[in-house]
Amino acid sequence: MNPQVDHYLLEGCGRCPLGGTPDCKVHNWTTELELLRGIVLDSGLTEELKWGVPCYTYRGKNILLLSAFKAHCAISFFKGALLDDPAGILEKPGENSQAGRLIKFTNTQQVVELEPHLKVLFKAAIEVEKAGLKVPFKKQPEPIPEELQQKFAEDPVLKAAFAALTPGRQRGYILHFSQPKQSKTRISRIEKCISKILKGEGLHDKYQSKKK
Repeated sequence: MNPQVDHYLLEGCGRCPLGGTPDCKVHNWTTELELLRGIVLDSGLTEELKWGVPCYTYRGKNILLLSAFKAHCAISFFKGALLDDPAGILEKPGENSQAGRLIKFTNTQQVVELEPHLKVLFKAAIEVEKAGLKVPFKKQPEPIPEELQQKFAEDPVLKAAFAALTPGRQRGYILHFSQPKQSKTRISRIEKCISKILKGEGLHDKYQSKKK
């Protein structure tokens, strides 16, 4: 057991002004976190403190985290996407999460009931690391700004010309159009680039040719 984690359970992560006070969210889940800590330690993982929260490793490789939130505490697996989950208890932290998976807990009974499944997942996570498996990340497409979608609706030729661009050129334009916070600035950028798009040019094509 790591004394730094003992301190975390007593005082919190210290990353916000509530650390060390009764209002720290860690204090809402002390019993659940202590139960989870015991189950994790029984799996043979090494206990450390990283990013202000308990982190459990295998031969120096991060396997999982324990963390406290306002509405729940959780176990988060770094490579959870590679784990078999017959009990269906793993969740994505966010819609676009590719590697990480978590399990949320809101009471001690839930921890007790899920303990057998947790032990299986811990063992599987260690085996994933032993085998050196990697999560095959997929490149997420950039969201098209609303102003560009409106231009496409108004001008089908522009939409077809944009679709004919290479993925790299499309991404360059989308990032360029999405940067301004104000809609009128985004519209202005789009209008200035329409002629280039219709010619099949990328945002920086002429600049690159001048450099050569």
